[in-house]
Amino acid sequence: MHFTRPRELVVAGLIGLVLGFALVELFYGELPRFPLLAGLPLLIVAAVEVILGFTLRSRIRAGRVLDPIAVARAVALAKASSLLGSFMTGAWLGVLAYLVPRGGDVAAAADDLPGAGIGAVCAAVLAGAALWLEHCCRAPDSRDSDHPGRPTG
Repeated sequence: MHFTRPRELVVAGLIGLVLGFALVELFYGELPRFPLLAGLPLLIVAAVEVILGFTLRSRIRAGRVLDPIAVARAVALAKASSLLGSFMTGAWLGVLAYLVPRGGDVAAAADDLPGAGIGAVCAAVLAGAALWLEHCCRAPDSRDSDHPGRPTG
């Protein structure tokens, strides 16, 4: 498994953007109002990942013996969360791209703007927290294994 590459996050974000915009454009009239704190679950997961990142980082730097499976699970969680955060950021931005032009004309669109904005911010925070966790799981002397010419493990 390799560490998350920026292009993976960009692709996930673009897919989310297109799908978010298309689905809202097709079904906006049938959707319920977006809750103001729709992105809160993503923010909670981000907080847990930041705490886990600081915990793992301090243990790795202190030279404590860590269960390799636990670190591998943390890396897998971080990778999945960064992709989810990127995808959901794109999706919320797609929703915002639909709502912003209609916000002045349609009262429901104006009411949904704050919830979509908070959702986009929470999703971006999740992506950032996941990248932080992934960074914290690296061994202190390791270099980026994605460089050409370097052996990969």
